Amino acid sequence: MAFIDLMKEKARSNKKTIVLPESEDKRTLVAVEKIMEEGTANLILLGNAEKIAADAKEFGANIEGAAIIDPATDANFNKYAETLYELRKSKGMTLEKAQETITKDLIAYGIMMVKLGDADGLVAGACHSTADTLRPALQILKTAPGAEIVSGFFIMDVPNCEFGENGTFLFADCGLNQDPNAAELAAIANSSAASFKALTGNEAKIAMLSHSTMGSAKHALVDKVAEATKIAKEKYPEIKVDGELQLDAAIVPSVAASKAKGSEVAGQANCLIFPNLDAGNIGYKLVQRLAKAEAYGPMLQGIAKPVNDLSRGCSAEDIVGVVAITAVQAQMA
Repeated sequence: MAFIDLMKEKARSNKKTIVLPESEDKRTLVAVEKIMEEGTANLILLGNAEKIAADAKEFGANIEGAAIIDPATDANFNKYAETLYELRKSKGMTLEKAQETITKDLIAYGIMMVKLGDADGLVAGACHSTADTLRPALQILKTAPGAEIVSGFFIMDVPNCEFGENGTFLFADCGLNQDPNAAELAAIANSSAASFKALTGNEAKIAMLSHSTMGSAKHALVDKVAEATKIAKEKYPEIKVDGELQLDAAIVPSVAASKAKGSEVAGQANCLIFPNLDAGNIGYKLVQRLAKAEAYGPMLQGIAKPVNDLSRGCSAEDIVGVVAITAVQAQMA
């Protein structure tokens, strides 16, 4: 079964409520029809009901069954504003500013719904930057207990691929942390191990990627990845992690046999930790475009409740997939 089909099956087994604040976007409304057909989540669209209905009709999208909440008329508006004020008053937030924030920013409004349990998760980013999606999530939901860093990952499902977990990989961090230090890379590896296990049911085998394999090159960038591997092995002994590894040594058994003999990860890695955001972003897009892989994300890990970011280049089908994954994350929260 393909990864996304597994996610949809899990999502249907215990349906959760997901907020979609970008109701003005055609891709969102087209995705709503598919999600309702597949039954993977209960949906809440934020915005003016008449405008949303008119847009859906124009786009030929049947959004029947999705709830529509307009902050301007929502009975919970004052509750959300007062809660936001209490959460942020030490940072200079006033009640008036809180009211203004959730009036103007539908992502913030949706995250308040998640915060207070009126929804289980949120998906946005089709027409907002990662910063616009992540900022209110961090300010309102904050990090999960025990989380050391919030990071972004993609699930890559590569067709006709014998590597990874039958072609399924987790790539991190491909969307958030620009240049993580060694300790942060180690923490990203640990979070990624938990995410991979939770979503796929399979044990994570984590490769800390570099342009060097086990000391084959000397450079400060190599030193960072080697140190991250050392930290991860010492701090998180329960996870399988090794490095530094070049990509081919990480996933190809024959290359691993010559470059990284004795490694329990080399040649069979299913989780790839990139040394910085340049490498991660370029890497996932290469695999997506050249290998025709399905790329789901960037998903966020380390936040107290599920909030996931979309690429602004996403398709309606991408939104359908990320909603299903977010629902599964909500089941585990």
